[in-house]
Amino acid sequence: MPAETTPGPLAPAAAMDEETAAAEARRIINEAYRPAPEVPTAHRDEAPVPAYGTTPPVPQPGRPPMSQGATDASVLMLTGGATTAMIGGTAAVLMYVSQYADPIVCGLVFGAPTTLVLALARLAKRARPAPEVHQHFTGPVHQEQHHTHTTTRGVWAKTTHQH
Repeated sequence: MPAETTPGPLAPAAAMDEETAAAEARRIINEAYRPAPEVPTAHRDEAPVPAYGTTPPVPQPGRPPMSQGATDASVLMLTGGATTAMIGGTAAVLMYVSQYADPIVCGLVFGAPTTLVLALARLAKRARPAPEVHQHFTGPVHQEQHHTHTTTRGVWAKTTHQH
């Protein structure tokens, strides 16, 4: 009968005696616990920065440079958008959870504070009194006051002045 050629369970490539196996285990453990090599993670260039050069300016990451008014306006718009999203999300969750909330009532409840704040802001802006003008003269004085209202309209600009 021919010898069986079907592979059986895998046998170790080379049998090690106990002393060699212990030495190999120590080598593997020592290699695993060896400290990582020192790799620099940062570099500081101590060279002085030139006062001027020929390199053009490079846009920096983040928000582009803007005037203070533009920055204030953009922050105000972002805040208003976030507030609107929070109020709308609260209204949507309330209507979904209750399964009974009337959308018109929710619109009135959540829209009324916003409308009230806008109305109060407009009222405060218009309620500002006109500035008082105090003028004291000694001697003959000729005084004229003019208020000029200018309007510019159209593709080809037409400017009109009204005194």
